[in-house]
Amino acid sequence: MELTYTREEEHYRARLREWLAHALPRLPAEPSPGDWPARRAYDTAWQRMLYDAGYAQVHWDATPTQRLIFLEETETAGAPYVGANFVGLLHAGPTIAAEGTAAQRERWLRPILRGDEIWCQGFSEPEAGSDLASLRTRAVRDGDSYIVTGAKVWTSHAEVADWCELLVRTDPDAPRHRGITWLALPMDAPGVTVRPLRTLAGSAEFAEVFLDGVRVPADHRIGDENDGWRVTMVTLSYERGTAFAGEVVACRRTLRELAAAARENGRWTDSVLRRRLGRLHAEFTALWRLIQWNVSEARVTGGAPGPGGSVFKLRYSHARQELFDAAAEVLGTGALDLDRPWTLDRLSSLSYTIAAGTSQIQRNIIAERILGLPKGG
Repeated sequence: MELTYTREEEHYRARLREWLAHALPRLPAEPSPGDWPARRAYDTAWQRMLYDAGYAQVHWDATPTQRLIFLEETETAGAPYVGANFVGLLHAGPTIAAEGTAAQRERWLRPILRGDEIWCQGFSEPEAGSDLASLRTRAVRDGDSYIVTGAKVWTSHAEVADWCELLVRTDPDAPRHRGITWLALPMDAPGVTVRPLRTLAGSAEFAEVFLDGVRVPADHRIGDENDGWRVTMVTLSYERGTAFAGEVVACRRTLRELAAAARENGRWTDSVLRRRLGRLHAEFTALWRLIQWNVSEARVTGGAPGPGGSVFKLRYSHARQELFDAAAEVLGTGALDLDRPWTLDRLSSLSYTIAAGTSQIQRNIIAERILGLPKGG
């Protein structure tokens, strides 16, 4: 696989870098991390700036390499992350672009790109987290609509979302992977109740969502009825493929900052800590090269990221936890202060081996789809 950039791609990088230098000073002050209505306004304002400059479509109407350059440059420049609309931009949008009809792409993609509408993800359930195929939320066809009843949990940004990418069971008698359907749920529909969940860090970006006889138009279905599992694999390939690329850039920057902080506070004299930071440097360099390899493969095949995304997600989840454990060593007793840099990152890193598919699930995918090992009995 070719891991270098072409002259045209480097030209794209230079233009993007120049635009960022002029655009970022025009941003208003960033709101409090826990104020999600204000956060939504801030994130969508940035998304509109990207749209007006012609960069918003990079998430699904650009080459994989251009997406990678965009993520690398925006993170390096300190630009806002996709924030409240990460589900729309990185999961639902690419899925609709790949699997939706022309009318569905016309209806949903432009509002996502402009920052006009926010999406959340309704996949996990109280009794169907890692074992997603065992979900129980039911959808019964009634004329031109589905009547949906059930509950979802860990629904990111549901409290500020306009739409939800929702997995439902439409055929309870079919084998469990074949009776699932992917729907676009309007969050203001009658019967939708959102209950925010507070995390260990005190934030409330997750929520429970209760669905009591919610009517969803049948033309909000992405893909065929009972073919939702295949569509979901498209969604998850993006979630585990390039969606974390910007975070790897951020982690590499954090690593440099940790080394500088250790030199400043005297902890650099600890040879064990120095070796740990050196190993993490190698780890994140390798992860970045793995992202480049996955992107190069997607460019050659012309499709969504493949199962190699699971290799990346598995290792990245653990490397991120190790990085912020090292940050705690650098901070010393300061690691207990929630107002210190990296402390909240350390708490949030605990979720990465669970979010976007647990590490156990990633190992199963790697074993079965890459190594060709048989499924467990």
